[in-house]
Amino acid sequence: QLQLAESGGGLVQPGGSLRLSCAASGFTLANYAIGWFRQAPGKEREGISCISQSSTTQNYADSVKGRFTISRDNAKNTVYLQMNSLKPEDTAVYYCAAARYYCSSYEWGYTYWGQGTQVTVSS
Repeated sequence: QLQLAESGGGLVQPGGSLRLSCAASGFTLANYAIGWFRQAPGKEREGISCISQSSTTQNYADSVKGRFTISRDNAKNTVYLQMNSLKPEDTAVYYCAAARYYCSSYEWGYTYWGQGTQVTVSS
């Protein structure tokens, strides 16, 4: 069964850090570009970062640029999202998704999706 699974979410105070993981099973993550998306309550899901298969390309939304870092370990079939200097507006469910050929700004460009992990930034 082809699956993506996010982990690492939780409750953190403003200014704190979290590292999310996206693990693949049933397929080789190295063959896919991986994007991170998030959906805050009452808002549409937005793409925040993407990394190409070889890590050559890493994209970030303006809202997270300079605070979040995407990386991947293809040997472990895992992609990470290091989130620093977290703000209350970062509160959302975070999803990872796999795109067969290249990073896309559009959800339809991604074939596989995880179930999401909740990140709550609050004092």
